[in-house]
Amino acid sequence: MARRTISKDINLKWLELFQVCAQKGSLQAAAVESGLTISTVSYHLRSLEDHLGVELFNHARRPMVLTPKGVTFLRNIEGALLSIRKAKAEASAGTISEASFLRIGTIEDFESDIIPELAVFLSAKMPVCDFMYHTDSSHSIIGMLRDRQLDLGVTSTPRETFRDLRDLPLLRDPFVIVLPLVDERSLTQIVEGRTKLPFLRFSSNLMIAQQIESQLRRIGASAPKRFECSSHQTLMAMVAAGAGWTITTPLHFSRAKRFHSKLRMHRFPGKTFSRTLAIVTTSDCSGSLVDLVDNKLRSLIHEHAIKPLHQSNPWLADSFTLVS
Repeated sequence: MARRTISKDINLKWLELFQVCAQKGSLQAAAVESGLTISTVSYHLRSLEDHLGVELFNHARRPMVLTPKGVTFLRNIEGALLSIRKAKAEASAGTISEASFLRIGTIEDFESDIIPELAVFLSAKMPVCDFMYHTDSSHSIIGMLRDRQLDLGVTSTPRETFRDLRDLPLLRDPFVIVLPLVDERSLTQIVEGRTKLPFLRFSSNLMIAQQIESQLRRIGASAPKRFECSSHQTLMAMVAAGAGWTITTPLHFSRAKRFHSKLRMHRFPGKTFSRTLAIVTTSDCSGSLVDLVDNKLRSLIHEHAIKPLHQSNPWLADSFTLVS
């Protein structure tokens, strides 16, 4: 098939759409992400293939599949596109005060005190910026970051390493046992399921629940379960009412202030374990913005969670800490 020369220079839009189509495997998905019509995306891809004189996709396959030359071409342009995006992000942001749009996703753990104060702080620092705040699970926020639906997220540290994301460790949050104030039974007996006090669990689809269940399996514990939910406040209410016990973290516990007088928090018996919370960003997110959010979050976490809990539970001083 004869190829026509479209232009002397390659078009950046062609390369960006080619990368999106290669990742999504669909013209429709690429059109949704780019805000273009399917016919426009198809035109740009054909223009790139015509310019190069090769077929980058097997157009007879659904979903779209790269040809061997397409695989090689994608591998060779990915680093260049990342560098261009980072340069564009830094240049368009100018100073922080001139930033115009920011999408932030956070897990529920920070919603009561910390994120509202962060929002007020960023609004003052970035007066012409349009903000979008989204609360969801760690899994969902990571997915939205990878799909470029968010710019920055505050989540549990991803279990996998993603080439298109960066994570900045923020807080070490150890797992602890929380019991009703009146319960005097042995922690070990409770964790090992040798009492009738039921274990109140986080919903199994949450990252925190999966980490807890893995630890219980490692130590051979099989605590009976009676109740499962995604709301930590509900778990704390149930424990405070004497309906069972739970495994949570100091950060979660710090948000349940209304129930503290009816609860006791204990170090996890035996081998301790913890989760790490992090700021996770797209690879092209402005470094100066990440630094601004990181510094403010650390200050707020120390003020609202670490300082008061260290005072009331001194044994947390060596485990519930900011990650330097």
